[in-house]
Amino acid sequence: MAAVQNVLVVGGGVVGAATATFLADAGVSVDLVEITPDVTALGSGITLQGNALRVLRQLGVLDECLALGYPAEQLVIRAPDPAGTVVARVAEHRSGGPDLPASMGMYRPDLARVLVGRAERAGVKVQFSTTLQELAQDDAGVDVRFTDGSTGRYDLVVGADGLRSWTRRLLGVPLETRSVGMGIWRVFAPRPADVVSSEAVYGGPCYIAGYTPTSEDSLYAFLVEDAQDRTTVTDEEKLAVVRGLAGAYGGPWREILASITDPAAIHYTWFEEYLLDAPWHRGRVVLVGDAVHTCPPTLAQGAALGLEDAAVLAEVLTGADTLDDDLLAGFAARRLPRVSEVVEASLTLARWQLAHEQGDVPALMGRIAQLTSAPA
Repeated sequence: MAAVQNVLVVGGGVVGAATATFLADAGVSVDLVEITPDVTALGSGITLQGNALRVLRQLGVLDECLALGYPAEQLVIRAPDPAGTVVARVAEHRSGGPDLPASMGMYRPDLARVLVGRAERAGVKVQFSTTLQELAQDDAGVDVRFTDGSTGRYDLVVGADGLRSWTRRLLGVPLETRSVGMGIWRVFAPRPADVVSSEAVYGGPCYIAGYTPTSEDSLYAFLVEDAQDRTTVTDEEKLAVVRGLAGAYGGPWREILASITDPAAIHYTWFEEYLLDAPWHRGRVVLVGDAVHTCPPTLAQGAALGLEDAAVLAEVLTGADTLDDDLLAGFAARRLPRVSEVVEASLTLARWQLAHEQGDVPALMGRIAQLTSAPA
């Protein structure tokens, strides 16, 4: 028998849906609440490394994701010259195992729909336009009041509600994001026929200018600049900034530039970071994913770390008979060393770029590839 019989998961993103599915598959009764009115996901695309694909296979959705996404085996590096000259083709490490692609690009809303659909098929009761309003817990469970006025009692609450986690705030956990110093424009656009893997340009007006195919027909392009307050830019200004940055690059960027005409396809965020030290729980409420760790996407490990959290938490909860402080403390103790190393490595790459410093990137990336190849 699992350590929990009924669980509330807060947040219907990648990590919340995965956590809910793993638990429901093990026979746990799971409610999932999501504050948005439908299956949505901010941003344009997402890069899923091999260790993320390994968890998607555990969930039974890998084939569906591969059909929608675009697997790749290498990173192409181009020079910041008018021709976009290829200077290197770097084989990516298959951290998910030799039988999985090294990585895959995917349209983020597609991934969200796949995972929520899988959760519903597993029996998870999903409710949109709703989240926690308040909670009170005792030694035996957690009493919850929702924003729609309804209530519930659960053996455990899982806060998978992201960077600005309301669950974390209700617990009084003092954790705030810190800007890394970089901002990123992301653009959803058609895929040029000759773009068959992730590509990146280092230098020029951006720290990084790159793109990743997300399907046979689409990609997401990204342009990394110094972090700036872009909250008041108009649609016309947004287009002008992005087209101005993209116009400095050659190669496939020329074709991508021609398709950048819709401001609704452009998103801007800052690179942020934080890491919550252990424990990741308070009583019978535990935090996972971006609610406890986030880092710049320099290693594209954000989603992978969160998916690993989901798999490990479910394994811990369903492999024990009793829920207690030691069990949840053990979850964080198991995850923290791996997460810490990936977060620090991601930050190191960003710091090198900010300082225009030539660090040993291959060695760092190789070390993280070996780490994430091991079981979570």
